Amino acid sequence: MLNFRVNCNILPLSYPRLKIKWLMKKKIAASRWYRLIPVVFITYSLAYLDRANFGFGAAGGMAKDLHITPAMSSLLASLFFLGYFFFQIPGVYYAANKSTKKLIFWSLILWGLFATATGLIKDVKILIVIRFMLGVVESAIFPSMLILLSRWFTRTERSRANTYLIFGNPVTVLWMSVVSGYLINALGWRWMFILEGAPAIVWAFFWWRLVDDKPADAKWLTSDEKQLLQDALQKEQQGIKPVRNYIMAFKSKVVVLLSMQYALWSLGVYGFVIWLPSIIKAAPDMSIVKTGWLSAVPYLMAIIAMISTSYFSDKTLKRKVFVWTSLLIGAIAFYCSYLTGTGNFWLSFALLGIAGISMYIPYGPFFALITEILPANVAGVSIALINSFGALGSFAGSYFVGYLNGTTGGFGASYIFMAGSLFLSAVLTIIAVKDPVTSDKQYVDEKLTEQMK
Repeated sequence: MLNFRVNCNILPLSYPRLKIKWLMKKKIAASRWYRLIPVVFITYSLAYLDRANFGFGAAGGMAKDLHITPAMSSLLASLFFLGYFFFQIPGVYYAANKSTKKLIFWSLILWGLFATATGLIKDVKILIVIRFMLGVVESAIFPSMLILLSRWFTRTERSRANTYLIFGNPVTVLWMSVVSGYLINALGWRWMFILEGAPAIVWAFFWWRLVDDKPADAKWLTSDEKQLLQDALQKEQQGIKPVRNYIMAFKSKVVVLLSMQYALWSLGVYGFVIWLPSIIKAAPDMSIVKTGWLSAVPYLMAIIAMISTSYFSDKTLKRKVFVWTSLLIGAIAFYCSYLTGTGNFWLSFALLGIAGISMYIPYGPFFALITEILPANVAGVSIALINSFGALGSFAGSYFVGYLNGTTGGFGASYIFMAGSLFLSAVLTIIAVKDPVTSDKQYVDEKLTEQMK
């Protein structure tokens, strides 16, 4: 069978661009999508489950049973991200230079054990250790997954691949919000943690069987498919200025600014994720089951928005505009929710939903952008540094949103806090990033010209 390079040589210059693009994509194994994406989605979904269900546990009786004060509850929610911050870069260094597959296998087993143990403890001091250790063992999961996907998917596919990975975030919170409400109502908060923690241990062995670190290791790809994918990935790196080592990458302006940007963005995200159940539960006549259903709504809408955003991001290859505009809309929505106050719950809830959707939309384009502006030898650890600062922002969001809610007796101050963080994040995006990637039309034209030479 003739490959694309040979076929291109016999095609007229007037051959439709879309057909050329279709042929180029067709030749790179489509099986990557259904073999890898479901596995990474489920894995990240399980990781996100064990960090996000704390909010339901706190609202569902854990705080009362363990005599946890509002201040301690805020600290416990945020301790996860402290462990996440300190151990992320060493973990990702191992994933980038040794094996993502091995790292995530052992992380799955350990976080499953720690998450399950949360349902067994009777002393809040042990809970402090468990929350910190959950952050440690989960710290490298997300950036390691991004490294893995960058080795398997090309530039015009990467935003969608990243988005399907990040679906593990809103999809998990979507079903967890409903299921956790029912589990707490029927069995109590302890069994919720046990039943939602144990599956990670079982899934570790599926992960080990189904995933390969690199296309070269995959038995289900042909030699031609491996070579074509490798050539495409190497071609992407040719226009990127090399960086000598990690220190130089960490000192670069774009990495520093994006680290600050992601910290502020994550502050808003996790202030929202961790405390949304408590915000909803505070409404009059609100049961834990109804709280679960309402908490799921923003994540359902976010899933739909993320799909369309990732499609247009890959189609235009203009990542930056999708990031800063979404964050700005989120900031405005939080501020409007503050102006609405407690007098109109449903309007305030709708605005919070818009804020939540807007914070999730940019994930796919954002992480696709990082791998496109940094050379491959430092991209993985640079993502880890950026994500580590995101963990600091998550720590601040989890702690200070809970603290503000507890000390002020309302949610207005925390809305202003999250609005300000998202606004600054949008501004930093505009300052930090100049999208170096050509449009989709230009990209196809360039490839066609290269193949015709």
